[in-house]
Amino acid sequence: MSKTTVKFEYEKETKNSVRYQEVPEEGKAPIMGTLYVQKWFAGSSKTLEITLEKKD
Repeated sequence: MSKTTVKFEYEKETKNSVRYQEVPEEGKAPIMGTLYVQKWFAGSSKTLEITLEKKD
C-alpha cells in the first residue's frame, strides 16, 4: 500500500460546483489534474487536499 496527498487550488466556480486545479510536486506530472467539488461541500475553500491510497 502506498499513500499520496494531492493538493488542489481554486480555479473557478461553475453553476453547481467549484473547479480546482492540481498543484503537482516539482518535477512530477499531475496525478488527477482537475477536480470538481459540489458548492455545498467546497464552500469558500481556496485549497483542498486529497489523500489517495493505492492497494495492491
